Amino acid sequence: MANDIFATLRTYLSKITDGDTSANEVAASVNQWVREGGEALKIKIEDEVERSVSKMGFVKRGEFEALKEEVARLKVTSATKPATRKSSPSKTSKSEIGKTKKSPAKKSTVKKVSK
Repeated sequence: MANDIFATLRTYLSKITDGDTSANEVAASVNQWVREGGEALKIKIEDEVERSVSKMGFVKRGEFEALKEEVARLKVTSATKPATRKSSPSKTSKSEIGKTKKSPAKKSTVKKVSK
């Protein structure tokens, strides 16, 4: 890439010395070239950062905020709906039948009173 920069500058310098272009035209061309290169580099960096961050499991703040709003909206709508489901008693599986634990009978202590 450094060779590209020097080659481009040499080309513009030779055009100036030959009188083909003016210094203002060369400056404008170089300025445009630098801007385009900067934008391309910026896009590549942003793509790499986004790829690396997603590999780590992070999300963008905007995505997080949108998800947070969605959860809040769902909570509000679920809280305003009346409960239509009735809870049914829990079913005992076949393997649990006959295996219920019985608490041991408590022995009462009786004091003998001597006369």
